[in-house]
Amino acid sequence: MLRSAALALCLFLVSASAAATSDPLVGLLEGEGSAGLGAAVRIERSMYKDVGVRYDLLPLLLYESKYLYLHGYRLGVKLYDKPEQTLDVFFSHRFEGFPYDDIPASLAGMAGRDTGTDFGLSYERRGDWGALFGELLHDVSAASNGSEARLGYFYEHKRNGLRLRPYATLSWRDATLNDYYYGVLPGEATAARPAYAPGSGVNLDFGIYADYHLSARWRLLGGLSVTQWSRGVADSPIVSGGTQLKALAGVAYDFSPEKDAWKERGRPLNAKVLYGKSTDCNLLPVMALQCTSTSTVDNTRIMGFELGRPFIERLNDWPVDIVGYAGAIYHDDRGLQPNSWAVHADMKAFYYGFPWDEHVRTRLGFGFGLSYAFSIPYVEARDQAERGRVTSKLLVYLDPTIDVSVGDIFGVRSLRETYFGVGASHRSGIFGSSQLLGNVDGGSNYIYTYVEWAM
Repeated sequence: MLRSAALALCLFLVSASAAATSDPLVGLLEGEGSAGLGAAVRIERSMYKDVGVRYDLLPLLLYESKYLYLHGYRLGVKLYDKPEQTLDVFFSHRFEGFPYDDIPASLAGMAGRDTGTDFGLSYERRGDWGALFGELLHDVSAASNGSEARLGYFYEHKRNGLRLRPYATLSWRDATLNDYYYGVLPGEATAARPAYAPGSGVNLDFGIYADYHLSARWRLLGGLSVTQWSRGVADSPIVSGGTQLKALAGVAYDFSPEKDAWKERGRPLNAKVLYGKSTDCNLLPVMALQCTSTSTVDNTRIMGFELGRPFIERLNDWPVDIVGYAGAIYHDDRGLQPNSWAVHADMKAFYYGFPWDEHVRTRLGFGFGLSYAFSIPYVEARDQAERGRVTSKLLVYLDPTIDVSVGDIFGVRSLRETYFGVGASHRSGIFGSSQLLGNVDGGSNYIYTYVEWAM
């Protein structure tokens, strides 16, 4: 069956005359070097019995370049990108799995079903009449190990800042995927919950996505959809009906520079190196300078580097700059566990309108983005284990800083854009409100010093 589905998709890719991906955030930003930040709320009727409607916060970190894109929960590489057709490979979060907080009686005693990460191949081809798309996905997170193939169509309509995208999708899911999320293993069977295997099946999904330009930079986005699940899934003893309703509503801010601004400035770049130690202080007391101790039992440390690029200078003519950063942090866990790396990307606002700015330029910064740890840092694993809570490799990244110009301090004009400062590296799960972040309630804090300079 999988071989047949793959062959059908290949024939579709060869013969189709137009297409587009299932990504609801595609096209929200336009142009090479675009970046944005926002948040959305996902609302859906859970497929599991007695769970009801679930709400989920989705942080949106957005980026578009010639070869890469990041759309909140989907990271992709553009292998071929033309107006009439594109070919991408991508990683995408799968929003399925048991509820993490209130387990209903229908699922009691069963092993958890985790969310997954899919690796996918996407082809799209467009025409004046609309667009078609095809995708192949396979779980690479060792959750379900299942696969899915999608074929779909949409039509895009734009008018006065409003973009509407009604769509329809057929998705074939293999037995491994359906059995993992909606099956009952023999060891999990009870008198009210017999062993069950849904097997492979085809779902039909149709709905509409929309976004609206409130201004040159603010975007509203939303969507409504209904999914008719395969009979095998609908008949599962842990499933409530075969029809699922979903909704999405959010807002995003486009930080993209003015047209050709980077070309005129020669694409400036900032570099930053940092070193710090773990702290038992929470982030807000650190920011208020009420708690700054790095004397901890574990004494773990971090060191790292970042590259940044200015997106907006003097936002709305205020003394505020917006800079996008990508970086890596090395966690030295002092023999308590193997050392490891984490990578992050964030958008950061700098305020520098202090009365003494002409004498000693001082910047207050605050960054917001996402951090992915290749191994859970020791302080997070320890604290979450003590509280009986889960951990996640992907978390929100916050980066408050304060720094001063080295050139102004020492009277060296050539070093005015070199800064020395103090910051806090913070990973958190937004109080357990986001499935994308593993529904984690907790995180870690490090206080660090750094040097940053313009290249």
